[in-house]
Amino acid sequence: MTSVWDKTVSIPVRESLPGNTETDVVVIGAGICGILTAWLLAQEGKRVIVTEANVTGSGQTHHTTAKITAQHGMFYDKLVSMVGYPQAKEYADINRRAIGEYERLIETLRINCCFEKRPSRLYTNTQAGEAALQKEKTAALTLGISCEYERLYGLPFPAKAALTFPNQAQFNPLPFLFRLAEDLTIYEHTKVLCADSHTVYTDKGNISCDTIVYACHFPFRNFPGYYFFRMHQERSYVTAIDLSGRFSPLDSMYYGIDADGLSFRQYGDALLIGGQGHRTGKNSTAHRYQYLEQRAREYWPGCPVTARWSAQDCIPLDGIPYIGHFSSKEPGWYIATGFKKWGMTSSMAAAMILRDLICDKESTHGKVFSPDRPLYAPAFHTLGAELKEVSIALSREFLSHPREKEAALSDLDRGEARILTLNGKKTGIYRDDCGHLHAVTVKCPHLGCQLSWNPEDKTWDCPCHGSRFDYHGNLLDGPSQEGCQISCSIKS
Repeated sequence: MTSVWDKTVSIPVRESLPGNTETDVVVIGAGICGILTAWLLAQEGKRVIVTEANVTGSGQTHHTTAKITAQHGMFYDKLVSMVGYPQAKEYADINRRAIGEYERLIETLRINCCFEKRPSRLYTNTQAGEAALQKEKTAALTLGISCEYERLYGLPFPAKAALTFPNQAQFNPLPFLFRLAEDLTIYEHTKVLCADSHTVYTDKGNISCDTIVYACHFPFRNFPGYYFFRMHQERSYVTAIDLSGRFSPLDSMYYGIDADGLSFRQYGDALLIGGQGHRTGKNSTAHRYQYLEQRAREYWPGCPVTARWSAQDCIPLDGIPYIGHFSSKEPGWYIATGFKKWGMTSSMAAAMILRDLICDKESTHGKVFSPDRPLYAPAFHTLGAELKEVSIALSREFLSHPREKEAALSDLDRGEARILTLNGKKTGIYRDDCGHLHAVTVKCPHLGCQLSWNPEDKTWDCPCHGSRFDYHGNLLDGPSQEGCQISCSIKS
């Protein structure tokens, strides 16, 4: 799958780490968070090396809808209740600053990345939603975020009312990313295997350093930190259609708060329609893209689909990203993760916070994001749900369903996948459109949970922590550090 952003840039080729070296800071991950963090640290005079297992911008950055906004869904009313006014204001202030920092960098560096100031609207089509928007408005205004409740009329999609946040923004993230990357030392196709206090060990050599920043989406290091215990991953889907003069473009970004709500944003003639999110590893039926395309035909008839893709997001227990010291046991390690579908603004906020921490600058925005923060009361319910999901996925690895033993390979249709017991072991089998069979082990290499088939993306996904693998068993997303390939000869 290719996003609309992929079609606009050519990716520069960079070399791998040539061997052992040393630096001040190693940033693991060359997505927008890692690149922003490295760039800001370099501006402070730090020697920085960025390592990337694939290529720059190949992770979640090129799958975003690229909204730069302090409007993070229905969150501020909940946030004030959970952490109190001072810390909620920290969250609001740093995200408002992040929008301005993007604008400043884009103007200063003269980056042509289709940056546009646009309102961002939370919209609803229900009375319950309207009441919730009023509460969210009160919380946002109290925290200094400008917003206005308004009735909506004449939109192509159902929407009765909205909470509008002015002076938000949108852009194409890849030209921005690659411009900042020009000034940095980045080693691609350099996989980090492990790290200790002051050394990063990769498959191409070792890097000695004072500071390590984990900006690799979901940290692969389980201990210390226990981040696998404190968040899960979710997938969401995007379809792009070409309006090309058939309909007027939308002048705002929209985010639906109802159960079936969708998100919309304009990019040139393309309209991006997003939604249909679910926990990674919990998608048994292939209908996500179909649903989005049905809504597109209903609201904008005659407009062809030009792209579709999916994204992965880390969801923390309390909804607040983890930004700061990785663990008290490793004072030279830092982390930025758990952006809960608002990665563009959160990445800039994280980069500014980490710069200040690493460079011993005074900052008033770190406390609310601290990974060492207490487990707030609303998070206990989420923690219980997490433990249940992990327990179920782990138990499935050791339990067999009668169908698994009875089913034959001949029962598998083209485009279908199933878990079967072959040679006494659970095996994931997929029959491709040409009739060829592909086998993987369904035990996730990360912590042993049983993988599930995602028919939407034709991947094997882990419902515990979100690792993903293609049907050959190649690793697509961590925290797993290895694939789930097996040596198995299967005849069609």
